[in-house]
Amino acid sequence: MARILKRTVYVFLAIFALLAIAALWAVGPGNAGRMFFDIGITYDKDAPKLPELKQPAILIFSKTNGFRDSNQIATANAALEKIAKDKGWASFTTENAAVFNAEQLAKFKAVVWNSTSGDVLTPEQRAAFKAWMEAGGGFVGLHGAGGDPSYKWQWYVDDLIGAQFIGHTLSPQFQQGRLVIEDQTHPATKGLGAEWVREEEWYSFDKSPRAKGYHILVTLDEASYSPREKIPLLVDKDLRMGKDHPIVWTHCLGNGRAFYSALGHRAESYAEPKHLAMIAGAISWVAGIEGPECDAGK
Repeated sequence: MARILKRTVYVFLAIFALLAIAALWAVGPGNAGRMFFDIGITYDKDAPKLPELKQPAILIFSKTNGFRDSNQIATANAALEKIAKDKGWASFTTENAAVFNAEQLAKFKAVVWNSTSGDVLTPEQRAAFKAWMEAGGGFVGLHGAGGDPSYKWQWYVDDLIGAQFIGHTLSPQFQQGRLVIEDQTHPATKGLGAEWVREEEWYSFDKSPRAKGYHILVTLDEASYSPREKIPLLVDKDLRMGKDHPIVWTHCLGNGRAFYSALGHRAESYAEPKHLAMIAGAISWVAGIEGPECDAGK
């Protein structure tokens, strides 16, 4: 009996060890010390005090109630603040979701969701954000802002982002891939050339939002990398979307403009000139500062 119990303990320890190894494998050796999952969900009720904001003003939002890479978020926030400063825009950075109220949202031309995760808005905040967007607001979603495996707020994933994340590359997590720039005239992509080869944690989605009339700016060549989510002995998932694998796109939402990019997992990517130029152009477009009018799915 004691021998059976001992073997059972060993089995459980082995399973635990495999799960721990799998978690570290998924995170990657360079990120293991700084990534974590938040336990529990918190909602903000008291709105932050805003400084005096000249126009145009940009809201930078990075609250997480799920997966979080603190180093990436801090680095990206600093890069976003510098973009705003260099462009002569005002900016306000917060993780307080109570800023999503009608009075305070009215002070901003655009909001950037920087790798937000989990359910972050209360029903009242959702309503205020949705109304602001449809009345002419601008949304830029970066990487993890569209990377939750499921969502409690279907409008966010179905209408604002436009596609459901289904997984990302593992084994290896970061791979070199070839991006095809479909629109080389949009403010976000006009300086990228015809193709762009870079290393990334590549996202896949349940479907292409092209069929919904969304304007695809950049697609991913699946022949240039291994589109699998693989954890030895645990997971081996085929992430191929086929010939149409969008990775950056835009669309109109009422009178508002929305942009989403699945790029930007690593903090280091927020020092890449092309990546920064794309983000700056995206903000400029959703804020209505430059680029085509929001019609015909553009």
